[in-house]
Amino acid sequence: MASLDSHVLMKSFFLYTLLVTSVSSETKCLNYQSIISFGDSIADTGNLIGLSNPNDLPESAFPPYGETFFHHPTGRFSDGRLIIDFIAEFLGLPHLPPFYGSKNGNFERGVNFAVGGATALECSVLEERGIHCSTNKSLGVQLKSFKESLPTLCGSPSNSIDMIGNALFLIGEIGGNDYNYPFFVHKNIEEVKELVPLVISTISTTILELVDMGGRTFLVPGNFPLGCSVTYLTLYQTSNKQEYDPQTRCLTWLNEFSEYHNGQLQAELNRLRKLYPHVNIIYGDYYNALLRLIQEPAKFGLMNNPLPACCGLGGQYNFTFGVKCGLKEVECCKDPSKYVNWDGVHMTEAAYKWIAEGLLKGPYAVPSLDWSCLSSEIKVKESLDT
Repeated sequence: MASLDSHVLMKSFFLYTLLVTSVSSETKCLNYQSIISFGDSIADTGNLIGLSNPNDLPESAFPPYGETFFHHPTGRFSDGRLIIDFIAEFLGLPHLPPFYGSKNGNFERGVNFAVGGATALECSVLEERGIHCSTNKSLGVQLKSFKESLPTLCGSPSNSIDMIGNALFLIGEIGGNDYNYPFFVHKNIEEVKELVPLVISTISTTILELVDMGGRTFLVPGNFPLGCSVTYLTLYQTSNKQEYDPQTRCLTWLNEFSEYHNGQLQAELNRLRKLYPHVNIIYGDYYNALLRLIQEPAKFGLMNNPLPACCGLGGQYNFTFGVKCGLKEVECCKDPSKYVNWDGVHMTEAAYKWIAEGLLKGPYAVPSLDWSCLSSEIKVKESLDT
């Protein structure tokens, strides 16, 4: 007759086998019930406005922001929808409401913690290095807000587990402002490079905390090609033609910096995939998804010179520091759908749509997103407009 210890051992082995089997056979495709977003102005759907003094609102609170799709400003830093909006629409989910400043918001199908100007690193870390940041809502602060809001969002621990497990987490884009703030004051590139491992570590730690909470799917975007940003093209404008890519006319050294960050991020995501093979960790290649629009603008119905801003004033790139889109004296182009750059920092709805489509339909998600278990309506979509 088997001893009690043997029975316990056999029972434990059975449970372990069941767990391993369930994990290893778990499909990579999930029918997402909600989206939970962290990041900066690339994904902010109104949080910065909710956090701002009513007498000192950001430019995204004024026309022509939002004019293309919403027909009024919503706090999005674009003329219309953002990448996160197109992802939500594709999945049949509502646009994500901002968390900060919302009163009685409905967060059942998604919630957005992304804040314009936010950094991956705590502002105190940057301040210690002589780098000033304008928004004290770092990735860690956003994650803390999410954790503290769970009882309100879900109502019970079991509901929290279900929501987290069935959510698509968008972690970024984040880190761009960690580099923008020092580059804007002409910090040496080697000094800025020292921030990269700190930024990557912060993103990785955030993912690990969410995995521990039950998160199963993470879309983690890399940074855009900074050398194609109107802000940087204006700030670092030079007569030395060798500093520009002959095909795109973007600043080569800044694009190489973006590639360095993205390479480090992908290496860390690969490490996490090996540690957590049952978790979907997807790299969003924002860099190449945007760069193709600048390399071949006509292919996407864009104007031949895709670099100047749609909403701006002055100079080669229709951009002047301190003269922001949203001011009365700043003119907006007649057809934003022909432009890549919106206000010198952010992109147009048209550009964001193409980037989102490159993620959702390929080839700019690594590994590619699996829609096999979703509804037939989603699977047959040929574009984000259908």
